[in-house]
Amino acid sequence: MKRDLIVVGGGAGGLVVASVAARLGLKVTLIEKNERLGGDCLHTGCVPSKTLIHSARVAALMRRGADFGLAAVEPQVDLGRVMDHVRSVIDLVQQHDDPQRFRDYGCEVLFGAAGFTGPHSVRVGDRLLQARRFVIATGSRPLLPPLEGLAQAGCLTNENIFSLRELPRRLLVLGGGAIGVEMAQAFQRLGSRVTLVERAPQLLPAEDAEVAGLLRRRLEAEGVVVHTSTRAEAVGLDGGVRRLRCSGGLELAGEALLVAVGRRPNVEGLGLEAAGVKTGPRGIEVDRRQRSSQKHIYACGDVCGPWPFTHMAEYQAGIVIANAVFRFPKKTDYRVVPRVTYTDPEVARVGLNERQARERGIDCELLRVPFSDIDRALTGAEPWGEARLLARRGRILGATLIGPQAGELIHEIVLAMQTGRRIADLSATIHAYPTLSQVHRRVVNTHYGRKLFSPRSRRLVQWLNRLLP
Repeated sequence: MKRDLIVVGGGAGGLVVASVAARLGLKVTLIEKNERLGGDCLHTGCVPSKTLIHSARVAALMRRGADFGLAAVEPQVDLGRVMDHVRSVIDLVQQHDDPQRFRDYGCEVLFGAAGFTGPHSVRVGDRLLQARRFVIATGSRPLLPPLEGLAQAGCLTNENIFSLRELPRRLLVLGGGAIGVEMAQAFQRLGSRVTLVERAPQLLPAEDAEVAGLLRRRLEAEGVVVHTSTRAEAVGLDGGVRRLRCSGGLELAGEALLVAVGRRPNVEGLGLEAAGVKTGPRGIEVDRRQRSSQKHIYACGDVCGPWPFTHMAEYQAGIVIANAVFRFPKKTDYRVVPRVTYTDPEVARVGLNERQARERGIDCELLRVPFSDIDRALTGAEPWGEARLLARRGRILGATLIGPQAGELIHEIVLAMQTGRRIADLSATIHAYPTLSQVHRRVVNTHYGRKLFSPRSRRLVQWLNRLLP
């Protein structure tokens, strides 16, 4: 039987495509290499990391009792119990990705490694399957750098760190991107002594230096030791202790080493050469309709980039559905893509930041308001960070928030940019008081405040009041 669609990969992107296509009556087969659906996001990424981060935040709040007029309490952290809680949340979310649910939609679900034998066929075990169209959504895995001694010393990655049962007394973190800073803060709050090494001059290299500096100061205030502009050169194992040798003669030691320096697409073993599918540094090369070099073979998510976000995989899955299922030509549009780093304070961005605008030679205005000016941030004893908004001729070019619940707050800006609203619309929108979302109106009003209280405006108001009764 020739299928209408074969989906290879049971993560976020593949599940969206398979479920929609099957419910629309197409003959669909979903193939997942592992014995469970949900992909990296559910089992070793977003869900476990954010659960662990929240547990660590509760521990930090217990220590901060005095900030709320309460007695400070030192939490008794049993990492095994924390990880049991993480596992329970994974199991709860897993119910949405039960294979039977997809079979009830009419989708055939197979577990095993899939490899293309030609442009229109794949092999799974001893079965040879054919289809009119294919979707590859096999995700990515941690990138392990060519660091001397790493293979012998061993390391943690996002794939095994949530299996820990004992809290490392000292934890070394290699990489100051989102995963590195999130896990560094979480384990420091849970009781490890954390040292983070980043080769770039700042944490979160994609963000503005001021934003990265604000986050660094928060991490260091909590006890995380941060080394930037520092390159790891070799690692060795000495009696259960990992010794990391870095540039500048720096030597660090810890019972555990977390490597979080990037991701690499899962393209190996898929038989892409037999299918005639081209790959590049980001994985499978696709056009704006998510089609590979073989127009009937699509890809979405981390396996093709450009960003390793679950929401990007889901967005690209929608593009695939439009083109491969409804046969309606639709192209990707990456102008408005939010991203969040789940530290405390959170860092959220959409569109351009100040550095990118400057590099592109764009003349724009930077509007900024500290969260210490927002009453709700003060009532929650979280006055850290600021809102930064870039505007040009009344249009929003981008925004960066570093502050409490920044990941939730960013979506007002996302919607405004997606729908082409002007900064005047944010200013005219009534925001409930007291809420953190008032930061949007406040930051925009810094633009109008400069005009309103200018010498020219003052003279005009004084003239009108003398002229009119």
